[in-house]
Amino acid sequence: MAAAKQAAGLKAELLSNLRYKSLWMEASGALGDLGTFVPIVVALTLVTGLDLGTTLLFTGVYNIVTGLLFGVPMPVQPMKTIAAVALTQGEHLSIPQIMAAGLCTSGLLFLLGVTRLMGLVQRLMPLPVVRGIQLSQGLSFGITAVKYIMKDQDFAKNKSLGKRQWLGLDGLLLALFCFCFIVVVSGTGDNLIIHHSAGGHDEERRCGVDEVEEGSRDSRSAFRRRLEWVPTAMVVFILGIVLTFIRRPSIAGHLKLGPTTPQVVHISKEDWERGFVKAAVPQIPLSILNSVIAVCKLSNDLYPNKKRQVTATTVSTSVGLMNLVGCWFGALPMCHGAGGLAGQWRFGARSGAAVVMLGVGKLALGLLLGNSLVTILAGYPVGILGVLLLYAGVELAMTVRDMTGRGESFVVLLAAAISISASNAALGFLVSLIVHMLLTLPDMHPSRIRHFLASRLSLPCGSKPRLGPLNMS
Repeated sequence: MAAAKQAAGLKAELLSNLRYKSLWMEASGALGDLGTFVPIVVALTLVTGLDLGTTLLFTGVYNIVTGLLFGVPMPVQPMKTIAAVALTQGEHLSIPQIMAAGLCTSGLLFLLGVTRLMGLVQRLMPLPVVRGIQLSQGLSFGITAVKYIMKDQDFAKNKSLGKRQWLGLDGLLLALFCFCFIVVVSGTGDNLIIHHSAGGHDEERRCGVDEVEEGSRDSRSAFRRRLEWVPTAMVVFILGIVLTFIRRPSIAGHLKLGPTTPQVVHISKEDWERGFVKAAVPQIPLSILNSVIAVCKLSNDLYPNKKRQVTATTVSTSVGLMNLVGCWFGALPMCHGAGGLAGQWRFGARSGAAVVMLGVGKLALGLLLGNSLVTILAGYPVGILGVLLLYAGVELAMTVRDMTGRGESFVVLLAAAISISASNAALGFLVSLIVHMLLTLPDMHPSRIRHFLASRLSLPCGSKPRLGPLNMS
């Protein structure tokens, strides 16, 4: 009887995680993270021989599972540092070395998750430091996005070419048109309907819109309300697909039906050593900061009334489990990320249904076209990907707007400046953490320190402690 009751409760929770307000907006939001996913996957497929079909199959499963379990549009993104090392080092990393790096990184995250040490790290982390990492990641996305828009790209060589032509099916005017279309339809995103689920009941609110009588709304606001339901990311993405086939009609002849058969990757001792030293070591700090702590904070900011908050323990364990399975079969190492969540939220995703739909789409494409799908993705208009990535970056960077104090702003900007200029999020984190501690040093009386530690260690992830004068959050 107890087991049946637990099963019924689990089923109800999973169904609640898939509850949505607008199917079209969820589908549009699901595409909001493709600005990072597509370029990295295409580049690794062309340069290192990554099997795109296998990656799509496994990431599709990851999307479906995370959507069901978390109930938020939790993204599944490539581990960017590993990808960057694999593409930019003098001698490109081999597939076994890439998988070794992913297994080492995910193994550590899994260990931190199951031992609950990641939750402890997250609760002790000062909020301005986290916001600084979010700002640096958002600005990095924005800088990369502008390069995609302004210049032609060679993903296989991971570099920008000459200036993009104004005209053409991947011209600058096309990217500007898509950018303006999104601005006109959705504005800054504050006027989107935000849909929370609290205790099984839907709660709707509008950000930045005053509470007024329905009858007093003018015709312009009524038109704006209709625009809010236009799935902008979906419209822009489909436009890109159509233009891809117009630009390169021969693509259809290169498509082959049928999935790729996953093969077990054999990793030698040398592969373990090179993968760990070259790629895992620089990836681990970014995974802890952005893939776990920052995404956990952002999720709980976006869903303050969610019955079951996203915790650092579950996110860290999720990243570990994904790769401890998929990497052995050649699937690209994946993680969660604050930028992906911000991008999917920005374009309308509000529940786990968005990433479940994305996962089903990846599975279908992986089973139907396998590795031959890379011919389509390689010809996709890069300027459009840049527009999607730009919005994701801006949305993530805007999370710092709650840092209103002078000391908080100083730490945030310091973390972002160092992280971006040094291309090292770990260095930015370390320096900003030390500076934050120095700024709070004059207030560090023993009683206040005990109060701070007691409040942090006794509260779950996402809770807001009530602190005295020493507010280290």
